[in-house]
Amino acid sequence: MSKLARSMWHQLEPVHAIVYFSPEAFEEAAALGYDVESRWPAYFAYRLAPLGAVGARSAASACYSFSTAMVAEHVPAAWETASPADVLRARLTAVDRTYRTLLGDALDGAELAEAAELAGRAARSVTAAGRPLAAANMDLPWPDEPHLALWHAATVLREHRGDGHLAALLAAGLDPCESLVSFAAIGAAPVENFAGRGWSAEEWAAARDRLAARGLVDDAGLATARGRELRDQVERMTDELAAGPWRELGEEGAMRLAKLIGPVLGPVFGSGLLPMTSTLGIATVKAPD
Repeated sequence: MSKLARSMWHQLEPVHAIVYFSPEAFEEAAALGYDVESRWPAYFAYRLAPLGAVGARSAASACYSFSTAMVAEHVPAAWETASPADVLRARLTAVDRTYRTLLGDALDGAELAEAAELAGRAARSVTAAGRPLAAANMDLPWPDEPHLALWHAATVLREHRGDGHLAALLAAGLDPCESLVSFAAIGAAPVENFAGRGWSAEEWAAARDRLAARGLVDDAGLATARGRELRDQVERMTDELAAGPWRELGEEGAMRLAKLIGPVLGPVFGSGLLPMTSTLGIATVKAPD
């Protein structure tokens, strides 16, 4: 079931992540007063609003791999620009506008309604204990329209997996910066891709030195056999902790959902809003820790 959990994450991540990239999402954020010259003010506001007006420590805890200093630049200042309630309304409006633009008449199709029902069944079954972002999104009203219900379910499932991933990183003894350094060390993405997370060159080097002292990276910063084994352990645990909703839905239901949301992903990727890679033939956004 853990392999199915990994596959379904690849399927649903783009359905959720559109809110951080679409022009409509930036427009709604700008209307609230956020600076949209970069995506981070809107990102932190949209992602953390379900938790309420959290402070910097809570925000950094939830957004584990970001520099605490970077998070503190945006939170709690985000709630001085707009209240969490206003941000949540703007977030849902942005998703509604985005999917109406991308899907048009397909919004009224029976396939989208079925996909929303299946994804909702999986999302409503998640165990929220120890999953703060998943629990906060579960506490929000469930939208009635199928495209919004599908997005909401994908968001709950995404945050459920993400919360579990942080538990796996902690179990592996990887602190926030080390989680990124170890991820880059296995060749998952170039080091430059993580510049937006706010870590200084000195902090990155110190994290690499800590990993080297544990025998997890070599002098060039590349993962050793032990380092790769540890990252494999993290990903296996993440999949196992994310398997519950798919156990509830069953393999047949999950595969039906994957088939139904294929037409949703086509316009998303075709719009150029999200990067696409291929993993086992599945369209996916490659997300770091």
